[in-house]
Amino acid sequence: MDKRSATVTRNTLETQITVTVNLDGSGAASFTTGIPFLEHMLDQIARHGLLDLAIEAHGDIHIDEHHTVEDIGITLGQAVFQAVGEKTGITRYGHAYVPLDEALSRVVVDFSGRPDLEFHVPFTRDRVGEFDVDLFQQFFQGFVNHAKVTLHVDNLRGDNSHHQAETVFKAFGRALRMALAVDERMAGATPSTKGVL
Repeated sequence: MDKRSATVTRNTLETQITVTVNLDGSGAASFTTGIPFLEHMLDQIARHGLLDLAIEAHGDIHIDEHHTVEDIGITLGQAVFQAVGEKTGITRYGHAYVPLDEALSRVVVDFSGRPDLEFHVPFTRDRVGEFDVDLFQQFFQGFVNHAKVTLHVDNLRGDNSHHQAETVFKAFGRALRMALAVDERMAGATPSTKGVL
């Protein structure tokens, strides 16, 4: 199988972002975003998804972190979309339940070619440290729109917003890992009765 990796650069008046992803990696991660809690969450994707992930982002975080968080999601989605290619032979669907103490989240992903996000995370606090947790929905919306996946994110329980977020990102990584795994029984076929995704 060809190497499933990509590098994407996205430059706007608000952000300059470069993302490199290797879908068949070992969980190696490198981040320069200026947003420490986001980097902690991105590390969960790499580690639990066994993706090699490098992100360098420079944004207008002196104004607000919104543009940078959303645009990282967009650029990561573009990189994953490029890296997965024609999707031949992949498992296509992935799901994971991940607990962390009192918190439990479920994430289900389908590399369907149809962008759709269902995000149901009732955070118990508005912020973790200085980070506005509302921005996580923007991150995932950006990813979904550009990776062209269907993504369902549900935090089933949790009292601590840090734990809620961390279970979401760990489960997202695990679901990606499952969906992107090569299914030897597919023998290189496209996992769709339509013959295309």
